[in-house]
Amino acid sequence: MLILAIDTALEACAAAVLDTDAGELLAQEQLLMKRGHAEALMPMIARVMQSANLSFTALDRIAVTVGPGSFTGLRVGISAARGLALAAKRPAVGLTTLSAYAATVVGQSKSAPVISAIDARHDHVYFQIVAGDGSQLVRPGVVSVDEAIAASQFGAPHLVGNAANILADRWPKDAPQPCAVDAQPAPDIGWVAWLGAAADPETNPARPFYLRAPDAKPATQPPLAAQAATS
Repeated sequence: MLILAIDTALEACAAAVLDTDAGELLAQEQLLMKRGHAEALMPMIARVMQSANLSFTALDRIAVTVGPGSFTGLRVGISAARGLALAAKRPAVGLTTLSAYAATVVGQSKSAPVISAIDARHDHVYFQIVAGDGSQLVRPGVVSVDEAIAASQFGAPHLVGNAANILADRWPKDAPQPCAVDAQPAPDIGWVAWLGAAADPETNPARPFYLRAPDAKPATQPPLAAQAATS
C-alpha cells in the first residue's frame, strides 16, 4: 500500500510517502513553521511525490492530521488531502494529532501511560491518555492544565506533544514523576502515514476534529476519574 501523509495541524508543514509493503518511507519532508502552511504545502507535496517517483494515481490513499490544532493549518491540510483524493479517485483518511503523537511512544514502556498534550492556550491543553499498549484511558478533550496534571493518578507517564513541557513543569512533586518528556512541535509524519495505512476510511474521514469552536470558552470536561471509568 502506498500512502501520502500530510500534516499542517501545528507548527510544521510535512509530507511523506510510505510504502507499507517495503516497510519504509520513500520520501519525506518537514518544515517547522507557525504560519505559511498554505504557501508551503503543495510545492512540498510535489517534491515528495517526485522524490518517490510516483504519480498521484499510484497512491492507495491519502492520510492527513485533522486536529486538534491550528484552525488555519487544519483547513490547509484537509483541503489539500480532499482535493488530491478527489482528483486521484482515492480515499482520504483523517488522524488526530493526539493519536499521532501517542503512536511514536506507545509500546516503549508497556507499564507507562502515554499522555498526549497540545497547547490550547489560556492555560488549557488538548489531551488524551492511552495505556502503554495503546488502549484508551481518557478520551480526547480540552481541559485546564491543573486538571490535566490530575492524570498523575495513572502513574508515572510518558508525556508527548508540544505541551509536554507545560505539564512536566507543573507536575506534582509528590506524584510519580514522568518517565520521559518528548516536547515535539508536531507529530512524526512517518507515524501519520502508518496510522493512515491502518485506519478505516469509513470511520476516519478527512474532516476537522475540533474539541472547541474558534474563540469559544473551553467546555467543562468531566473529572478524569469519571472519564476513565466511562472510556
